[in-house]
Amino acid sequence: MLRKLFNDECGAVISAELALVLTILVIGVVVGLSEVAVAVNTELNDVSNAIGALNQGYYFTGFQAGGKNNDKFKSASSGTRWEDEADDCDLNGTCEIVCGAPAGVTAE
Repeated sequence: MLRKLFNDECGAVISAELALVLTILVIGVVVGLSEVAVAVNTELNDVSNAIGALNQGYYFTGFQAGGKNNDKFKSASSGTRWEDEADDCDLNGTCEIVCGAPAGVTAE
């Protein structure tokens, strides 16, 4: 019975083919997941750039209330204004995580 087992070669080719196919499949999955990670990071960088590009400045005018013919001054409010200026991190020109830029490189 042991001799029959040693002489039996059924399935040897299938096992080698299966090992080769599984190795190629695992390598493909690893590369595919790496590309998915890069694509997700790139899209999140685009979203952060869109949010950073929003202008949050505002202004409103004042008002003044008076009686008939404006002879009595009742109340008034002056207007105000605030202008949003771009910060350093509002528009990220580079994505160090995706591109692998060397440390110390900044967006200009």
